[in-house]
Amino acid sequence: MQSALSYVSGASEEPLLGQTIGQALDLAARRWSDRPALISPSHGVAWTWREFRARVGELAAGLLKLGLRRGERIGVWSLNRPEWALTQFAAAEAGLVFVTINPAYRLHELEYALKKVGCAALVVATRFKTSDFIGLLNSLAPELARCEPGALKAAKLPDLRIVVQIGERAPGTLGFEAVAKLGGDAERAALAALRDEIQFDDAANVQFTSGTTGSPKGVTLTHHNILNNGYFVGRAMRLTPEDRICIPVPLYHCFGMVMGNLAAVTLGAAMVYPGEGFDPLATLKTVESERCTALYGVPTMFIAELDHPEFDRFDLSSLRTGIMAGAPCPIAVMRRVLDRMHMRDVTIAYGMTETSPVSFQSSTEDSIERRVATIGRVHPHVEVKIVDKLGRIVRRGEPGELCTRGYSVMLGYWGEEQKTREALDAAGWMHTGDLATVDAEGYGNIVGRIKDMVIRGGENVYPREVEEFLYKHPKIQDVQVFGVADDRYGEELCAWVRVRAGERLTAEEVRAFCRDQIAHNKIPRYVEFVEEFPMTVTGKVQKYLMRNAVEERLGLRRAETA
Repeated sequence: MQSALSYVSGASEEPLLGQTIGQALDLAARRWSDRPALISPSHGVAWTWREFRARVGELAAGLLKLGLRRGERIGVWSLNRPEWALTQFAAAEAGLVFVTINPAYRLHELEYALKKVGCAALVVATRFKTSDFIGLLNSLAPELARCEPGALKAAKLPDLRIVVQIGERAPGTLGFEAVAKLGGDAERAALAALRDEIQFDDAANVQFTSGTTGSPKGVTLTHHNILNNGYFVGRAMRLTPEDRICIPVPLYHCFGMVMGNLAAVTLGAAMVYPGEGFDPLATLKTVESERCTALYGVPTMFIAELDHPEFDRFDLSSLRTGIMAGAPCPIAVMRRVLDRMHMRDVTIAYGMTETSPVSFQSSTEDSIERRVATIGRVHPHVEVKIVDKLGRIVRRGEPGELCTRGYSVMLGYWGEEQKTREALDAAGWMHTGDLATVDAEGYGNIVGRIKDMVIRGGENVYPREVEEFLYKHPKIQDVQVFGVADDRYGEELCAWVRVRAGERLTAEEVRAFCRDQIAHNKIPRYVEFVEEFPMTVTGKVQKYLMRNAVEERLGLRRAETA
């Protein structure tokens, strides 16, 4: 009998996978040995599952030879490259905790992330466009240029001892290719032993998500969390070994590494990287040349592809499915994706990093109306309830906070017991901070956000984190940051600044203060100077009034979304 309350659980005839990521890769190499595993045209890579598995094993043995031991943390700071995927799987096989670092991070954020989880090793790209990764790392750890490779002792990064560089090789670093050749019989024997020792409930991954209290939090996820989530995401799209997933979304995010790479390894589909960073033209070219059957993206990416002046010259008829997620999808964009990109089985997914990430996803069998107007139904083996401010489950159709429970919920925030308790209650429910409804048939919809979060181009930005940084400016007395509507990114940041008495400040000075210190997506596009903020009688800032004022003055309109 259907409950009248907003509680749903994902029934499934398909059991959860009781595997580690390394075991899943072993199985993939046996089942689909000669089928394509990883294709990266810009790097000249087209590896089968057998080849990919062999390269992962070599790298894992090399990491053990460097002295890394089970449970230690290894970070990767790079855009989408084959080496990124090799490191992801090699870390899992070696029993290391894989730490994903946003390539947009600058000095302040990089130092925080590496120190927070105590990274012992870092795999780093050399550069990409204007991002000089090695240059920034040398600024943070000047000792690198003078140390023996693998023996770094840096004052600001006391745990980091190994830096592995992709591509070129700067002083103090080890070359990526060289590390893969270090392992010998002893290391291979150690890996064989680890296959039985590593448990699927072990921590496998730390991903940083911005926090409402100012600093990013390290979401700690297990093999069980992310491997199963990737598997059931892929099943919702009906992926098979015949499929090829075009992955232009960033690998450092759950969207790329879980919904992309781990969906592929559990179902035998190929991972296809159209480029290191997102480029709409490169994505369209890759879909055509590699005959991709699935395409991932946030709404911003799909808009850029559809609006590209060369869009009509590409044959995208191989596309069947994919995922649009990361931000609310404008209904008009969804219809264009269905009609013009041939993605008749495209799905919408909703989740958060703390839940591995997906908890709701539409089905390939759902009507177009359901896919453009809802976030689908609850995922297999996942529970969801919608509660009011007192924690009571509301009736179907009524809005409340979305809470999730099940295999997908994180272990916790790394080294943050109090923050973990604030997000995870005693009964195991993850409180998302999102306002949602569940209808009579179990379809969900996001209707707002409790937490003060901005979603810019599919990436979460917490205003408090930006505010905490801007407070460091000597001329800023007070600042409030909030999101305003944007046609391209969905939302952009706006900062209202109160300047200290007797000081003068310009918007460009504020933005210049942010550059190379915080990620570009956290730099406010709009900076306005005010004398006061709208407040409630109890002294709380009313950001919605600020947002409404800016949007009305600048003529910014929010797109209709599910």
